[in-house]
Amino acid sequence: MDKNSTAICWLGHSCFLIEKGGYRIVVDPYADSAVGGYTPLRVEADMVLCSHEHDDHNARGNVTLRAGKSASDNPFTINRIESWHDEAQGKKRGPNTIHILEDGAYRIAHMGDLGCMPTDQQKEQLKGLDVCLVPVGGFFTMKPEFVHKLMEEISPTIVVPMHYRFRQNGTTYGMRIIATVDHYLRKCTDVTMYNRNYLTLPEDLHRQTAVLRLGSTG
Repeated sequence: MDKNSTAICWLGHSCFLIEKGGYRIVVDPYADSAVGGYTPLRVEADMVLCSHEHDDHNARGNVTLRAGKSASDNPFTINRIESWHDEAQGKKRGPNTIHILEDGAYRIAHMGDLGCMPTDQQKEQLKGLDVCLVPVGGFFTMKPEFVHKLMEEISPTIVVPMHYRFRQNGTTYGMRIIATVDHYLRKCTDVTMYNRNYLTLPEDLHRQTAVLRLGSTG
């Protein structure tokens, strides 16, 4: 990968590896057996971010932190928006943190397990995104139709669905109680299906709903 490129790699469920200039950040690693279908996650990185403390998002121990990197090596500025995991201001499932990573060229948001519509002020903070990683499976998070409405309003260049159920090579991945990605995609007119699990910026930077394929690197 070119040192000036930014890579976004889907590791499954809501877990992503975001990399630039050799610096690697993992967001929302899942615990072993926390999500149906997925093999245990083992990955190396320089930083781990977790949106909340449920075991399908907070398995910091499954990420090995590499030696030799300091805070000054991190090309990303990280901003946080505090939100809720449900529509009852956290009374059902607690808080949720949205992470926005900015590297001077791109703004990438990981929405965690967003369970309610952001406030008007929060929506303003979420405008101008290049990439938005957003849960679309519903039940534990916002319903797909509400997610689509939010994406239309904040208008990121790329929307990457996550936290949904799907079947691949005879295996069902994801929690059975959440919806398949198709429920969300029916509302989209700009779907791009990738036969790989990553995007690179600026190479893949065009308006789209990008559906990545688990475990495929090209």
